Amino acid sequence: MGRVQGKIAIVSGAGTGIGRAAATRLAEEGAKVTVAEFDAASGQAVAEELGGDAVFIQHDVREEASWQSLFAAVAANHGRPDILVNNAGILATENNQHLAVTELEQWRAVQQVNVEGVFLGCKYGVEAMTADGGRAKGGEGGGAIVNMSSIAGLVATPHLVAYGASKGAVRQMTKSVAIDCAKKGLGIRCNSVHPGVIVTNMGDQVMGMGNGDVDANWAARLDLVPMGEPGQAVDVANCILFLASDEARHITGAELVVDGGMTAV
Repeated sequence: MGRVQGKIAIVSGAGTGIGRAAATRLAEEGAKVTVAEFDAASGQAVAEELGGDAVFIQHDVREEASWQSLFAAVAANHGRPDILVNNAGILATENNQHLAVTELEQWRAVQQVNVEGVFLGCKYGVEAMTADGGRAKGGEGGGAIVNMSSIAGLVATPHLVAYGASKGAVRQMTKSVAIDCAKKGLGIRCNSVHPGVIVTNMGDQVMGMGNGDVDANWAARLDLVPMGEPGQAVDVANCILFLASDEARHITGAELVVDGGMTAV
């Protein structure tokens, strides 16, 4: 208990999967968590489950005004944020994402959520974390931003061309934000997390792309994981917790891979 005690945290896309697990772990370790979620039912349910200081705010990462109102609400509820987890993302809007059949509409929809959403989160997150012109409480730094990428941002994804491109953009953007903040002396760290095969609803969606057999594709994918088993949402959440905590005070611009060894082969 207490690894992020008293810190003010925001997790986007916190209604399900990795976002929910991250919100839970941060709350368990003492953070005051804002559950930022587009789906009101799931977001409210998570906030009620967390209890304590947890608050739900309906949020659309695609909309600049939504980010502005989110940070204004967090400031009113808790104060200046210390932690931002840009987790919200989508896989696809159609059931196929090979190059030849991916329409521009799907490409743009994926980039809008996964890339523009992270850009807006970083832009307004940095602004909110430096709102009084100084570093964050305790003198340890201005805050921590954790961006959700994927191993799809590290290796080729011919079956998920739009998604892979979006996660590659998040990886590069993270490094640019990290160095910008470091050179300006803002005390804000920014790192990315890259999950591999993780048991979530999105994991099932990946396995079903192209009308594939979900169970068969899970079995085939696990053959590619050296550790021999899929990751759980809490495995990724624990990495997010570490990067958000002062334990990672000298880590910025890094990419933390959570894939059971897949990309090391």
